[in-house]
Amino acid sequence: MSTKENKALIRRYFEVMDRPNATEEMLDEFIDPKIIMHDVPPGFPTDIHGLKKQFVMFQTSTPGYHTVDVLLAEGDMVAGKVTGYGTHEGELLGIPRTGKKIQMSGIVIWRIRNGKIIEHWGQNDTLGLLQQLGALPPPGKPPT
Repeated sequence: MSTKENKALIRRYFEVMDRPNATEEMLDEFIDPKIIMHDVPPGFPTDIHGLKKQFVMFQTSTPGYHTVDVLLAEGDMVAGKVTGYGTHEGELLGIPRTGKKIQMSGIVIWRIRNGKIIEHWGQNDTLGLLQQLGALPPPGKPPT
């Protein structure tokens, strides 16, 4: 696939993920069953089951949407800056529902083979998310 097609695949992936009726099975159109996930949260498998577990966790605990802010591609790799927006409606990372609006940005790299994502690296602003949820104090403020 061309770099243009690879970037279009990532954009469609987020469009499908953000549908209100999205299911984990819908991800199969975009994800190779042998995907390798790097940088997963503790306790999550590094395979397709881990990816789907993360999808379900975020979809149920923080329903919302994503913006694909930047996409760069070279060869079989696509890198992007993505921001997720939602409302904390259910337990997330052990934090009970707060009802707060949240946003979290991340940098992601995907490797694409035969029109499917085969490898995934991601670094997210989890610290900022924990501060938004009140689990950690904001910068410069001592813990209570």
